[in-house]
Amino acid sequence: MSTTETPASRDREQRTLVAATAQRSRDRSLATRDLVLSISTPILLLVLWELSARYQIIDPRFFPPPTRIVSAGYEMILDGELWMHTAPTLMRLFVGGGLGAISGIVVGLLMGSSRALNAALGPLFSALYPLPKIAIFPILLMIFGPTETPKIIAVFITTFFIMQINTVAGVWAIDRKLLEAGTAYGAKGFDRFRFVVLPGAMPFVFSGLKTATGTAVVVVTAVEFTGATTTGLGYLIWNSWQLFIPEKLYVGLVVIGVIGAIVTTLLSRSEKLLLPWRRER
Repeated sequence: MSTTETPASRDREQRTLVAATAQRSRDRSLATRDLVLSISTPILLLVLWELSARYQIIDPRFFPPPTRIVSAGYEMILDGELWMHTAPTLMRLFVGGGLGAISGIVVGLLMGSSRALNAALGPLFSALYPLPKIAIFPILLMIFGPTETPKIIAVFITTFFIMQINTVAGVWAIDRKLLEAGTAYGAKGFDRFRFVVLPGAMPFVFSGLKTATGTAVVVVTAVEFTGATTTGLGYLIWNSWQLFIPEKLYVGLVVIGVIGAIVTTLLSRSEKLLLPWRRER
């Protein structure tokens, strides 16, 4: 059966194409604007900081100009001092944080899927989570001594509870209609977990990972402040404050910020790759 295209339908089709082209053009323009703003704003702030320090608007003893901070960082790279402090922090962060995240996700999935297990462990975890993790650190030092173990455990505990809470919330937030649909299509046992529960909880898992990253960076830095170690970016910052070397102090702060930004960006990219249905349009 043949159909005849009317002038009205052709006109609607043409208007739709024009509107879609205009929308794509606006999206590209907005993306370009956002990129320019994301680059120019930090540069502008750094220029203002540099000029304010140079002209004594702010005290350069406490706020050295960015050029001096960059110069100090370059010298620390050349003599190996920066890597000497960055490597231990990365090790503590990724070993403790990685193990804590994996354990928290596994326990969260089990607790979210098992009412009995949640009833058994839920009150205990609710009582332990509010405890300041840095306050537990002296106990860990008494048990394990001034080794790497208490530092890694402190980061582990931090990420574990955040991931456990977010993962349980993710499982509970799954629409019951999706669970019923999975059952109707024969998804049982591991298949139900693999194709329904895990994908449904993943947005909350990635949200928890981003939160846990920032918290873990804070905890590992605070742990390195305590004097239980002579390496790490936290020690670098604290020691630079004690010796009043503000340039090195700011170098440590910048490196910590860069580490946090890189990990968060990688998590965001991974989320878009693994959860394509949540990609921003």
